Amino acid sequence: MNLFFPINMLLRVYSFFVLLADIVWVFVNGIYCIFQAVYEVFKPPPLKSVSKETALIIGAGRGVGRDLAIQLAYLGATVLCVDKNENANNKTVAYIKRKGCLAFSYNYDITKKNNVTNLAKQLKEEIGFISMIFYCCGIPSPRSLVDQPPQDIHETLDLTLTSYFWLIDHFVPEMKKRNHGHIVALTSVAGLSYLKDQMPLSVAQFAVQGLAESLMEDLRVNKIDGVHVTLMHIYPFIVSDSSELTFKISSYFGTITPEKAATSILDSVRRNYPEASIPKYLLFLGHILRILPRRATVLIRDLLDTGVDFA
Repeated sequence: MNLFFPINMLLRVYSFFVLLADIVWVFVNGIYCIFQAVYEVFKPPPLKSVSKETALIIGAGRGVGRDLAIQLAYLGATVLCVDKNENANNKTVAYIKRKGCLAFSYNYDITKKNNVTNLAKQLKEEIGFISMIFYCCGIPSPRSLVDQPPQDIHETLDLTLTSYFWLIDHFVPEMKKRNHGHIVALTSVAGLSYLKDQMPLSVAQFAVQGLAESLMEDLRVNKIDGVHVTLMHIYPFIVSDSSELTFKISSYFGTITPEKAATSILDSVRRNYPEASIPKYLLFLGHILRILPRRATVLIRDLLDTGVDFA
């Protein structure tokens, strides 16, 4: 009995020092990561080339999706434009081709599972490996948030989230196999904070954020470092062509065009950022809101409420 007592004590002491070493390792590396993040604010990582990539743009017929397709084509990527609006999608592709770049049009309603399956089959037969996916569906326009009734719950979830799962199932396994690829998810700021009278949209956008983070963890756990995920938070009232919008704090919000938004998105993607936002400061604000007490976050959200009115 006396023999086992010191052995048991030694094991406890050993376990304590192992735990202490792990805590110190996490603390030191955590501090390093913070300093690295601050350093990258002033000296960002270099931009990677996309000239030999094949980019699938879901929602390329209008808005940010259209400008992403155009700018990717200018950078030398082969662009595959997908949209259920055939006329708008064909106009995007025709514009890109007139500029001497390579683009193809595919007209599908990706909220239907069979359509996603058919799209994937057609792309694999005609194009081959898809190395980049930009999912631009589910981002509401400012006017739709103000004066349109909420969408059906199933319609919102299918457009924003479910169809994204189907696309990942079809294209990400090949990216993992080749250890090369980039998945880009665009969500509205509803993925950071609830929007008034838009509960289905907010839930769906929160879910997209969870999907992107889960995909990042899946790649990390399986040690696949050549496939990247970028989650982009877009504020609908920021990205707008409309001059009819007025804001409670106009100097704080302002607006930018879809073209400039696409440029900012591609800047983050080409630097392999896991998460970014438009405007950029909203990402830091979102992180701060997660650690503050609930009452404090409510006060900040009320202060920064858009207060949108139409002139």
